[in-house]
Amino acid sequence: MEKQRIDKILSSQNIATRSETKQLIRKGQVIVNGTAVKRHEEKFDPDTDEIFVCGNKLRFRQYLYIMMNKPRGILSASRDKNAATVIDLLPPELRRDGLFPAGRLDKDSEGFILITDDGELAHKMLAPKSHVYKLYEAQCDRKLTQSDISAFASGIKCGEIQFMPAEMKITGDNTALVEICEGKFHQVRKMFASLNAEVLRLKRLRIGGVFLDENLREGESRELSENETNDILSRKHGI
Repeated sequence: MEKQRIDKILSSQNIATRSETKQLIRKGQVIVNGTAVKRHEEKFDPDTDEIFVCGNKLRFRQYLYIMMNKPRGILSASRDKNAATVIDLLPPELRRDGLFPAGRLDKDSEGFILITDDGELAHKMLAPKSHVYKLYEAQCDRKLTQSDISAFASGIKCGEIQFMPAEMKITGDNTALVEICEGKFHQVRKMFASLNAEVLRLKRLRIGGVFLDENLREGESRELSENETNDILSRKHGI
């Protein structure tokens, strides 16, 4: 990575604003490679230079990849004047400028949503040609049958929209697992609606090769590991 100004490095990591960095430097609280930084415009390589702020070693992350267990009633958006968003639920240590939900879960849906500031990865994850499958658990208002499975496997048409074939597995009288790779607006709900079934509850369980962490309670979030970040774009699929 190219060298960057120390105030830019710290602000990008939500450590300190640029003006706060100046104050920390004046107090001798910013140490790089064992030497106190003298000027806020000094440049360093955050990947190779050892940076300490107030005695704590900086863990530089160019991008953040966050798994959230989204609750119902929360918007999948970066900001909204009238309602709470997934960004509002992030703890202070995971907040920084530029974060956005990669893809959407509608307000009444819940489960795994990826929050990041890596636009390139988000684009790859959402592009149909990438074949990144998402797994959902759906609860409907009627009993599900083999004919529903066959309809999903054949590809469902809803109005003018033709959905690609999808795998469905019935797990209870009115519950099923559904795997898709398109992610069109309200897709799972519309697919069931075309079969005269209303989705009462919808939860995303997996994106690519990464499952929702069972230890995350509703509204909680954590960073993805390096392996999980790589597996987000996995083409592996199957229920």
